[in-house]
Amino acid sequence: MATVVEKLIFFVCIFFPRLFYYYIDALMSAFIPAKPKSIAGKIVLVTGAGHGIGKEIALELARKGAKLVLWDVNKANNEETATEIRSMGESATAFVVDVTKTDDIHKTAEQMRREVGDVDILVNNAGILYGGELLKLKEAHIRRTFEVNTLAHFWTVKEFMPAMLEKNSGHIVTIASMSAKSGTAYLVDYSASKYAAYGFTEALQEEILKLGKDGVKTTTVNPMFVATGLVKEPKDKVYPILKPKEVALETVKGIMYDQEFVYIPRSLNISLRVAGLFPRKFQRFLKAFAEQGIQPQYDPHSKSD
Repeated sequence: MATVVEKLIFFVCIFFPRLFYYYIDALMSAFIPAKPKSIAGKIVLVTGAGHGIGKEIALELARKGAKLVLWDVNKANNEETATEIRSMGESATAFVVDVTKTDDIHKTAEQMRREVGDVDILVNNAGILYGGELLKLKEAHIRRTFEVNTLAHFWTVKEFMPAMLEKNSGHIVTIASMSAKSGTAYLVDYSASKYAAYGFTEALQEEILKLGKDGVKTTTVNPMFVATGLVKEPKDKVYPILKPKEVALETVKGIMYDQEFVYIPRSLNISLRVAGLFPRKFQRFLKAFAEQGIQPQYDPHSKSD
């Protein structure tokens, strides 16, 4: 058996050089960015494309020359996004889809493959938020939150990733939230669903690599509060409330540069690393000092769909 000294020598000889290499690689990536990939002509599916972040992502991708496929449960809003894209001279096909219904997803995916082709970039953006005390939330609303914000990702990925793996080319984008990194009061169900979406994509990327398909990329986007209307009274004394277009621009940039994680604003990337060095109670103090959070807005009479 190897002695403690032998194990230490092995560790120093193997792990420290690799650690040094990865630090150098990270520094070079920060100061010498890679060339962005082109998404012109790529078939891109955006869920929840009828409004807010999803709409702005679809418009920005269209400006880059992508062929858009738009999913939303709201037909009028979805068609409006498609019309804007077509007015730009770009391609957009709209489908009314409830992402919580697997049969709906499968039938629409089959139609898409016949009429449009295989999806090159999948943007799982569709999301809902109720915003209330956990003990006051109805069971139907909690379930709906997870069905839209988390489980739908499983069904779309299972539908569209096989073609990506076969070609060893593709991109899966998850619109998560900073609530996936810092659970927030009155967003217990939402935070949990976004933590799950974050973990889903992180584990999926590792699985993709174990399958030897390094050409299939993932990007997880974590923005602070965004003025989409989902949160009626967001509060943050440190970071400004984001506009959907700001999130869209950073998301598309993350796709083009194959960034695994995108934090918006970008300064959050450093803030998270620094905050991790502080005791948990001090982290909570900082969050309270910044007044980051929402006011309860839950309506128990809201429809679960």
